Amino acid sequence: MSQSAQLHVALAQLDLLVGDVGGNAARVVSEARRARDELHADLAVFPELTLSGYPPEDLLFHRGLRTQIEQALAEVAAASHGIALYVGYPEYDGDQIYNTAAFFHDGRLLAKHRKQCLPNYRVFDEKRYFRSGTEATVVEYRGFRLGLLICEDAWEPEPARAARAAGAELLLVCNASPYELHKQRERERVMAARVLDAGLPAAYVNLVGGQDELVFDGNSFVMDARGEVVMRAPSHHEGTWMAHFMRESGRVEPLRGDLAAELADVASVYQTLVLGVRDYVSKHRFPGVVIGLSGGVDSALTLAIAVDALGAERVQAVMMPSRYTSDMSREDAAEQARLLGVSFSSISIEGMFEATLAALKDEFAGRAADATEENMQARCRGLLLMAISNKTGRMLLTTGNKSEMAVGYATLYGDMAGGFAPIKDCNKQLVYRLANYRNSLALVIPARVIERAPSAELRPDQKDTDSLPPYEVLDPILEAFIEEDLSVDEIVARGFDRTTVTRVLNMVQRNEYKRRQAPPGVRVSRRAFGRDWRYPITSGYRR
Repeated sequence: MSQSAQLHVALAQLDLLVGDVGGNAARVVSEARRARDELHADLAVFPELTLSGYPPEDLLFHRGLRTQIEQALAEVAAASHGIALYVGYPEYDGDQIYNTAAFFHDGRLLAKHRKQCLPNYRVFDEKRYFRSGTEATVVEYRGFRLGLLICEDAWEPEPARAARAAGAELLLVCNASPYELHKQRERERVMAARVLDAGLPAAYVNLVGGQDELVFDGNSFVMDARGEVVMRAPSHHEGTWMAHFMRESGRVEPLRGDLAAELADVASVYQTLVLGVRDYVSKHRFPGVVIGLSGGVDSALTLAIAVDALGAERVQAVMMPSRYTSDMSREDAAEQARLLGVSFSSISIEGMFEATLAALKDEFAGRAADATEENMQARCRGLLLMAISNKTGRMLLTTGNKSEMAVGYATLYGDMAGGFAPIKDCNKQLVYRLANYRNSLALVIPARVIERAPSAELRPDQKDTDSLPPYEVLDPILEAFIEEDLSVDEIVARGFDRTTVTRVLNMVQRNEYKRRQAPPGVRVSRRAFGRDWRYPITSGYRR
């Protein structure tokens, strides 16, 4: 066996597009050339399912995708001259599909690894699509024996042990691991357990970028056999970073490299929201976005995120006052638009509201005003915003938060109208933290927007607490139920009033029909409404 003193590995942390097989393959070819010619890498490692993008979902069943994958593999193989490439793709074998990664060098396929552990929890449903691999895969390259793993293979002990038993001395792990709060700590904790158990160092390459509700945050890293991270790529940024390995006393050791700092919690959430909005809008080729700006904190935060994601020139803010809109709201909305430099319009809904009331006068005769009239105002605003969206081609961003989505404090076809909901998975308390964080970078949200009591301003002197418990009570109850699946008794045991808990959980249950009709939004928690919340609309279950 030839002995190479060092192995130079390029970790290609790329932002890919699901279904764009040709475009993704072109990215691999371009990055392979750069890694070989500019970075002088011996090997480039790419994310899980690079060629199809992740998650490809039911696109995997289309025959056309299979043909495109075959063509792309030939292009990638041809690009491997002078450098080895470890690239993920869906492998079709008769009527079976595998989540596979191939190892190419000098135009030849040296090895391929079929993912052994298929996740089927929370946002993952890989068993719907893929068959599990059964064998460890070790490839010898430049005198190094490389154990190949794919994502979940590293979350269970057996694949790494099997690779070690097959002779591996360095683990290469390609991943598509989506963001959630504290996820990077969990990844590094799990990988530390794997490398300590196997006694092998590891290079961990993660996808970056937004895909519908999921955001992949990168944070690729290298860990030595003692469980210490010796190199970490920045989060939320696309790029290729180098990792270097050398043989010392018969063992493979990684050299120390750049170690990007882990972001603080609120900063990591904010960057995730920005990346999720940027990629959703850009990958759908929208020229920009339009936002209803109310003077409240939710729309203020959404506007700041949109500007940071897209630039002020691609963002339009619209204030739609009614008879109940305060002067403070009008002033603060205009001031924030000025601070951020976005296009700003003010369109009164009073005429539309009056006309609607007049049209329904006979139908409503003898009935007292209630939430119906409040919802009518929200729907007037939704009509205006959707008309602007249709006419300009800009996508409408909705501004509702997780607390509101949970309990149904939102209007179907009104403030829920739109194409994407950036803060859909952020509860109200997190919204305030994010707003203060953004202002700590530069003042873009007027202080009294954050300080004032929240109100929908749909009736005189309205406050959110007229309809809901205070958010400092509501949010932890919701988190206990939604993210921890706790019962009423368990939540009450944490010190909450039983009547309040029962009321909140009943609101969550009866408003599932609204959530089914809400636009997608960025996932930042362990359990977001959307692909990892599957609650029945019709149910007789009582807690």
